[in-house]
Amino acid sequence: MSETAKAAASEAVLDNIETYSPVREFWRRLRKNKLAMASLVFLVGLTLVAIFAPYIAPYDPIDGVMSDSLQKPSSEHWLGTDELGRDILSRIIFGARISLRVGLLAVAIALSVGTVLGSIAGYFGGRIDNIIMRFMDVMLSFPSLLLAIAFMAALGKGVENAVIAISIVTMPEYARIVRGSVLSVKENEYVQAARAIGNKDAAIIFKHIMPNVIAPIIVRGTLGISTAILETAALGFLGLGVQPPDAEWGTMLGAGRSYMFNAPHLVMFPGIAITLTVMAFNLLGDGLRDALDPRLKQ
Repeated sequence: MSETAKAAASEAVLDNIETYSPVREFWRRLRKNKLAMASLVFLVGLTLVAIFAPYIAPYDPIDGVMSDSLQKPSSEHWLGTDELGRDILSRIIFGARISLRVGLLAVAIALSVGTVLGSIAGYFGGRIDNIIMRFMDVMLSFPSLLLAIAFMAALGKGVENAVIAISIVTMPEYARIVRGSVLSVKENEYVQAARAIGNKDAAIIFKHIMPNVIAPIIVRGTLGISTAILETAALGFLGLGVQPPDAEWGTMLGAGRSYMFNAPHLVMFPGIAITLTVMAFNLLGDGLRDALDPRLKQ
């Protein structure tokens, strides 16, 4: 190979190194996962539908016409009507607002608190670690839905209380994940070097440790949204979450179960909405895990 060719090859390698971007590499790997990309498109579309629900929904989700009650799907009401003559499609569209809001807010709160507690427990260890993690173990010993029902009984019904209850019962999972990641990272040489030059503990945790443990947190948070949506629907089905006449998928299931045999569309379409949304978040979480896992990089 001539010197000119060698120089050109070296320049090409240097250009590739200089243009390398972790974000670009992550996006390239995520795009290869067709199911994850389809889920992302579905969730973006669902979010847009929720945001512009007043302009998309063909009918008012609360007001109904009793003479139109329990109508089957037709050209006038694409998904039929419920027992009070309300359009089911409109209620599902508005229900997406509540489900996504509760899921995102609950995960945001649980993730924030769990990350702080888990990082403190993993970094300092000793008695602090024992106190925090034993409390988390106690909470994890109860089924999450049962614990959420207990908190709802204490706090009362409503969307805000559902957010608080779900965030509390899911917070220990994030704390344990963050603690385990911090334990594996804090002994690395760059952390020891930061400690040796006099950096404060808070700076070491949030500047040197947390950026290197963010991947499992993002993946678990994405999967946690699906869990939060399921628990929101379960609380609504039991009559403890969103209260009528507001539209929420679990509440719609609870109200429609009495008409399951003579009007199955009352429970079928809200159930499909829950299933598709939860499955989309799960598939997207799996895709994010594959794209962010350094062990899978070529």
